[in-house]
Order: sequence, then structure tokens, then C-alpha cells
Amino acid sequence: MSQDDLYRGDPPPAYGPPPGWPPPAYGPPGYGPPPGYGWRPPTNQLAVIALVLTFVLPPAGLVCGILARRQLRRTGENGVGLTLVAIIIGGISTTLVLVGLLLWISVLASIGNGSFG
Repeated sequence: MSQDDLYRGDPPPAYGPPPGWPPPAYGPPGYGPPPGYGWRPPTNQLAVIALVLTFVLPPAGLVCGILARRQLRRTGENGVGLTLVAIIIGGISTTLVLVGLLLWISVLASIGNGSFG
């Protein structure tokens, strides 16, 4: 085989795995990455927004997380973990905010009635 028969990217003529070793799983050098390392779908932007809103305004983050989860089922984008975290943290935070608000209202009501202290 002469040098003229080779084109750019061909492995050298003596290339091969050592005796007793299986060939590499990804093929000879120059043939690209293994399968699964190619294009990935983009991350859903609403999922990212939901996670950020969860820490700023928990009820809005919870609602955005639920909406983003529905979008992910339809579109197949990445971000399932982000929406799950946004829903969990948003639900817990919203519950704590509502309980705190109810306690605050009850304390104010009891002070207004004169039955406190």
C-alpha cells in the first residue's frame, strides 16, 4: 500500500489492538466520539426560571415548575430534575409561608381582641 492510497483520517496501516485484546469500543482514532455523545436537547427555560423563582417567590416557582413539567412531557427537552426540585422546594416553602402567615394573622387577631397576654 502506497502513501497515495491513504486519505486524511485513515489509521496507519499497522494499526490494530494488541493480540488478545478486544478492539476499542469507539473504533479507530479519527472516527468521532462513541454513540450518545452527540447532540442533546436543550434545557427548558421555564424549568430554570421555576428553580430561580422558588427561592425568590415560592408560590410562583411552584406554579412555574408544574407548568414546565407539562412542557417537558410534550417537547422532550432536558430539565426534568430542575422542575422536580422546583416543585418540591416550592411546595415546602409555600406551605411554610402560608403557615407563618396564618400564625401571624391569628396573633394579630388575638392582640386586637385583647385576649393576648
